[in-house]
Order: sequence, then C-alpha cells, then structure tokens
Amino acid sequence: MFDLDQTIKERHSTRKFLSQPVPRALLDEALALAQLAPSNSNTQPWPVVFAQGTRRDRLQEALLNQAKQQPPTSFGLPESFQHYRQELGAQVYGAMGIARDDKVSRQLAVLHNYEFFGAPMVGIICMHQDMGFADALGVGMYLQTLVLSLTARGIGTCVEVSRFGLSRNHPQRVEHPTGITDHLWLSRWLFRS
Repeated sequence: MFDLDQTIKERHSTRKFLSQPVPRALLDEALALAQLAPSNSNTQPWPVVFAQGTRRDRLQEALLNQAKQQPPTSFGLPESFQHYRQELGAQVYGAMGIARDDKVSRQLAVLHNYEFFGAPMVGIICMHQDMGFADALGVGMYLQTLVLSLTARGIGTCVEVSRFGLSRNHPQRVEHPTGITDHLWLSRWLFRS
C-alpha cells in the first residue's frame, strides 16, 4: 500500500524524461485504480489513447510541425489570475537560464512541449465534445487519480493541455496518427519510468 500523503507531495511536472519504457504491469495497475474515479452518472467519459514508439514519434512530428507553422497560444486566464502564469514562467524559464525579454529562446523552449520533453510514452485523455462541466470534473478526477497512481509507482508525469486537435472545427487541428476521432477534446500527459 502506498502512502497517499507522501505521493501527493512527491508528484510534480517532469520536464526531462528518461528514455526507459514504461513497464506495462505498472501502467495497468495505475489504469485499474484510476478507473475507480467518480464521474457524473457513472458515465466514465474518458477514452484514453497511448502512443509510444513510431506512433509517438509521428504524433510529435505532427504537433511540432503545427506549432512551428502557427505558434500556439495559451488558454486564456482572467486578469486577476495572470500573475500565476507569469510567476510560473519566471520560475521555469529562469531555471533554463532564459531571460524574460528573450522571446526567441522562450519560443524554442515552448516547442519542448510538443517534443513531449523526451517522454517515451504519451497518454491522451479525451472527452466527448457534447459532455459538460460536470463531466469535465470527472475527467479531471480520473486524470488526477491516474497521475498519483503513476507517481506512487515511480513513473514521472507532466500533464499538458493541447490546443491542437480539439475538434474538426478548430483552426489548429492536426491529423492525429493515434486514430482519435473528431468529436473528442484532448489533454495529454507524458510518462517515464
């Protein structure tokens, strides 16, 4: 049995991954636990797709090409919350030695998101576009349970939200080599062992 308090304290967003494959048994254990997360009317609205090897590489290439052609924008935050993003940016870019006014280096650093920080496996969690706020809460609880289960097993993660591929009508849609259909919204997370 894992210590939940300790696991919560140890969880962090990994931004440099080892190339070791994720052991299937540990992934299966974490997925089984995450499936116990609550959801609205027990709909469990969280299709999950994994990409590793060639599929992962093709997904990275598609997202990276799109990001280079049309630099992505962040999801908006209300003005009263902007300082959180600025503080995190100062911390992350500062740790990389990138000054706030160095826009070229900052843009190059953003591209590492689309290289999955070197993670050997990418997990993509989806939610049907017709689902609502309550269902999004369920997806969030599922993802948090999964991330904590992986952390407890020594597998690092980094949860990202993708602006690309959100729907067939989204201007920054890319063709996903993972077979994800148009009616699903995406978030992705990354792993290493």
